[in-house]
Amino acid sequence: MKKTLFKMTMGLGIMVLAAQQVQARTCAPREDVVKRLTETYGETRRGIGIARQGAVMEVYASDQTGSWTITVTLPDGMTCLIATGQAFEQMAEALPPNV
Repeated sequence: MKKTLFKMTMGLGIMVLAAQQVQARTCAPREDVVKRLTETYGETRRGIGIARQGAVMEVYASDQTGSWTITVTLPDGMTCLIATGQAFEQMAEALPPNV
């Protein structure tokens, strides 16, 4: 479980770094991106995290359609789409005891 969590964390870190190199065609002001995700795809924010250099990573998803989107908002207020997909599931797994 710890290895899986570590891999997921590293993957998100790599995506955040990649977001800083994304071209403008996949980025827009945050309010525009959030409005589109909500109105067009029915997605709501499910998770958030702080990344390097003041970037904010967010995960949006829809219970109705299963669609999901990962975004990164840069300090200048621009939000970039990092990844999208289908079959989102909310998981609530118990953490293993400290050994």
